[in-house]
Amino acid sequence: MSIRTIADISPAELPEHAARLLADGHRLALISARQDTGGFALAYLFVAGRPDRRTELRLRVPSEQPAVPSLAGLSFPAGRFEREIRDLYGITPLDHPLPRRLVRHHHWPRGWYPMRTDAGPPPSFGDPEGPYPFVTVEGQGVYEIPVGPVHAGLIEPGHFRFSVVGETIIKLKARLWFVHKGIEKLFEGRHPADGLELAERVSGDTGVGHALAYCLAVEEATQVPVSAQAQRARAVLLELERLYNHVTDLGALCNDVAFSILHAHTGRIREQLLRLNAEVTGHRLLRGGVRLGGAHLKALPDPDRLHAIGADVAEIAELALRHSVVADRFTGTAVLSGEAARDLGTLGYVARASGLDLDARRDHPFTDLGDFTPARRTSGDVLARFQIRAEEIAASIALITQLIDEPTAAADPPPPEGSSSGVGLVEGWRGTIAHRIELAPDGTLIRVKVVDPSFFNWPALPVALNSAIVPDFPLVNKSFNLSYAGNDL
Repeated sequence: MSIRTIADISPAELPEHAARLLADGHRLALISARQDTGGFALAYLFVAGRPDRRTELRLRVPSEQPAVPSLAGLSFPAGRFEREIRDLYGITPLDHPLPRRLVRHHHWPRGWYPMRTDAGPPPSFGDPEGPYPFVTVEGQGVYEIPVGPVHAGLIEPGHFRFSVVGETIIKLKARLWFVHKGIEKLFEGRHPADGLELAERVSGDTGVGHALAYCLAVEEATQVPVSAQAQRARAVLLELERLYNHVTDLGALCNDVAFSILHAHTGRIREQLLRLNAEVTGHRLLRGGVRLGGAHLKALPDPDRLHAIGADVAEIAELALRHSVVADRFTGTAVLSGEAARDLGTLGYVARASGLDLDARRDHPFTDLGDFTPARRTSGDVLARFQIRAEEIAASIALITQLIDEPTAAADPPPPEGSSSGVGLVEGWRGTIAHRIELAPDGTLIRVKVVDPSFFNWPALPVALNSAIVPDFPLVNKSFNLSYAGNDL
């Protein structure tokens, strides 16, 4: 059971309350804004685990010259959420140390804030705000390498600007949000059941994670009970999604150091997992498995098949790390220290590879996983991020076996307390996903705030690449494997 606390405060009280929560071990999971009659309502969600605690600070600001005190000096993620809200709502974070735009690109019309209720259709796009103010690194021998936003292959657009001396990266800036899709706006006015398919498509490789976070948020707000058996089925789906994505990444990392035969073998295993997904849900990417109030599984995965796959993956990982070239390329490459990972607010395997003990499966559980302990490493390099994936594959297979073998007569949890809002926290395969929903009196959605873990992890990529060499960028980028789609809502 989670402990949920809601506090209505004034804008002036915000820094003091936030500082107290952060000092008590909470982290900022999201900031959500919504325009209504007479002004804007903001909700700051702070979360902590063991026990599962969720605290919302709610405040209001007027429509005329809306502004809030900036929390960027207390929390790096807070500064990014504040920049996002300013770009989409026009709410100014006072005394923000880096008041540059985050989401808005130069062709967005000045003064048009698309998430406002009175935004209307977009005006003609032009070039009113000028180019993005990239920091220029100067000095003898320094030159720039621009990459993207259009890339070879099928990945979505993102611009990377390297400042380089020789082959050494002095500074990297990642510029995203080229495909802002307005997904959060598309939720507005829908009935909760009609928003589920949209939640599944926030990021195509994380359909289960986002659908489940959305359902948990809706179920909390509407007091929809979910049986213990259905929650276990959802956990099975979540681990199946983790399996095929981690296997894919292991192969891609091997391919980036020219060990293509292992890449081919992970492709073979990935296909086995996708076919297993289709048997379990009828969809290779597990869509349709998570439903409001429950789950729908056509069949349960065969533990013997999963254990055979696990042994196959373990052999591939061992072959990779026993190869001196692979070990040399992985070890000590793009180190993200534990201190940097903590300060930046990283999540998921990126955080755990740098020693952070964070995992929503344990810290914010929706079903009982016993004494589950997430895998951790401390070196924070490409090697650690590879090893974490390999270890999580074994852990996921063990969890699925445990969940399938548990008796179905376990006591069902009590229904959640009703509210006009709800929060869902789920450990997706990249890290913790957060959804927060608000309902109108007629039961329709008036606000859905979606946070993919990539929002937290993108700033860590340039930090890890500091002093790395340009040829290592594809390898390091793949070791993070962040979502453009999930981050570009």
